[in-house]
Amino acid sequence: MAEHATEHESTEKSMLGKLAEKIHGDDSSSSDSDSDKPSAVEDVKSKIFRLFGREQPVHKVFGGGKPADIFLWRNKKISASVLGGATVMWILFELLEYYLITLVCHVLILALAGIFLWANACTFINKSPPKIPAFSINEKCVLEVANALRIEINRGLAVLRDIASGKNLKMFLGAIAGLWIVSIVGNWCNFLTLFYIGFVLLFTVPVIYEKYEDHIDAFGEKATIEFKKQYKVFDEKVLRQVMAKIPKGLVKEKKKD
Repeated sequence: MAEHATEHESTEKSMLGKLAEKIHGDDSSSSDSDSDKPSAVEDVKSKIFRLFGREQPVHKVFGGGKPADIFLWRNKKISASVLGGATVMWILFELLEYYLITLVCHVLILALAGIFLWANACTFINKSPPKIPAFSINEKCVLEVANALRIEINRGLAVLRDIASGKNLKMFLGAIAGLWIVSIVGNWCNFLTLFYIGFVLLFTVPVIYEKYEDHIDAFGEKATIEFKKQYKVFDEKVLRQVMAKIPKGLVKEKKKD
C-alpha cells in the first residue's frame, strides 16, 4: 500500500510538472509572439518607401513646434493670417511697386498719429490715456536666432564642399540641375516673387503631402526606380565614355591630391 501510494504521488508530481512546463511554454510562446509583433510592425514600416528617406512624421520633420503647426495648418487662423500678410506684402511691393522704406515710414506715421490723437482725446473725455508698453529686443532671443542661422549656414557650406569634392557624381549633377532650374525661374521673376512662390509652396506642399502621403510615396517610389534605370543607362553610355577619354595621368594626379 505504501509503495502504491508513493508511486501514485510520483505520477501525480510528474503529471503536474508536465502541466506546469506546458503552461510556461505557452506563456513564453505567447510572450515571444507579443514581442515579435512590434518588431514585425517595425519591419513593415521600414520596408515602406518614404520620400527623401524620411523616417519621422511630417510634423516632426518641421521641428514639431509652433512653426510646424503653422506650416501644416494645425491652427488655421494663424496660418491664414501669416499667408495673407505675406500676400499683402507681395502685392504692395510687386504689383503696386511700393518701397520698403516708404512703407515703414507710412506705417510709423499712421501709428504715431493715431496714438497721439488718442492720448489727447482722452483728456477731453476724462479717460485715462493709453498705456504704451516698452518694447525691447531680448539679447537671448537675438543670440539664439544668430546661432541657429550660423548652424544652417555652416551646414549649407558643408554640403557645398561635399558636392564640390567630386566624391558623389549623382549629388553633383543634381545640384547643377537644381541651380540651373532656379536660374531659369529667376530670369522670369525677381527675388521677391521667387521668395513669395517659395513661401506659398511651404504653406501648401507639406499639407498636401501629409494628407495624401501614401499615394505620393508610392508614386515617388516608382519615379525613383525609373530614375535609377535612366541614370544607369546614362552612366553606361555617357559618363563611362567621358571618364575613359580622360588621360590616366590626370586621373592619378587627382587621386594623389
